[in-house]
Amino acid sequence: MDTSDPEIEFDERGICNHCRKYGELMQSNLFPAQERQRRLQDLVSRIKESGRKKKYDCLIGVSGGTDSTYTAYLVKNLGLRPLAVHLDNGWDSELAVSNIERTLKKLKIDLYTYIIDWEEFRDLQLAFLRASTPDCEIPTDHAIVAILSKVALRNNIQYIILGVNIATEAILPPRWSCGHGDWKYIRGIHKKFGKIKLRTFPHYNFIQWLSYFYIKYPKFINILDYVNYNKKEAIKIIEERLEWRNYGGKHCESIYTRFFQGYILPKKFRYDKRRAHLSALICSGQITREEAIREIEKDPYPSEELKKEDKEYVIKKLRLSEKEFEGIMALPPKQFDDYSSYASSLGYKLLSFCWRKIKNIKRVIRNEKRESIYS
Repeated sequence: MDTSDPEIEFDERGICNHCRKYGELMQSNLFPAQERQRRLQDLVSRIKESGRKKKYDCLIGVSGGTDSTYTAYLVKNLGLRPLAVHLDNGWDSELAVSNIERTLKKLKIDLYTYIIDWEEFRDLQLAFLRASTPDCEIPTDHAIVAILSKVALRNNIQYIILGVNIATEAILPPRWSCGHGDWKYIRGIHKKFGKIKLRTFPHYNFIQWLSYFYIKYPKFINILDYVNYNKKEAIKIIEERLEWRNYGGKHCESIYTRFFQGYILPKKFRYDKRRAHLSALICSGQITREEAIREIEKDPYPSEELKKEDKEYVIKKLRLSEKEFEGIMALPPKQFDDYSSYASSLGYKLLSFCWRKIKNIKRVIRNEKRESIYS
């Protein structure tokens, strides 16, 4: 990490706040290996019990990427009966589609695909580009959670299992990506910069957000935190057993994500998300700092030819001219705080304060239990 994160802080040893926070998250959220296995078994038992006499006992999100593919493999091998859910936002690469098809066929997992209304989504993506924030991937992330939740509630499924994990994803500067669950932020940007009405776009409001993430129904489970998740080992397993094919970068199963992270973010905002991804792998001991530095010195794109192809494809698919796109790129960068959001409301701030206090109390109690068990 470097000062491309405007909020980065270094202590007297030269250690940044991201590494310190990573250590705190590992300490407070991940249990020792022997206890982790027991907790995984308990979790699987609860999921199976909740799904008795039902066709499925859990949902999994699938994108064709490493984490979601390995999650599907793990869930199936734990004896669970998942329904896979995929959001098709119009940007899937052919490789991502084939990875999903091969994986689910080999694992014998049913798939539900939600195809988003392209005209609405295109207008929303253009609104975020014109808003000039680094949060242009937020609409997709928000829609994924909304669809997973709605499918779970419709099928009376209590558990949604995600490929999100602390080991390889716990570092990401807040300034680089904000507002994932903030419908007020998304809706406000679209109202200001969009041109058509969002009639079918999957979303959840503030009350539903409270239900999903505070009341915990349905329950979102980051199952990779229950195992010793190693990226290289996971890739090797899914390549050998599921015939999965690597697409060459984190979240590059989406053409738009590949272009946004590899071109727009570095060029316009000077943000290179590889720094965060590689830093997490360093902190988890999966690569060395020297290896990460060599990697970050490379261009985000595998080739200039692919960069040119993606740029032409994205501009054409969004129905922009080259001049219009360059005009958007030339707009002064903005941030999440420049727009209205739930996060800016007093109620949200009070709720967040209370929730942080509760989490701190829980962490203290959990650490005390650990000490008593392993002392």
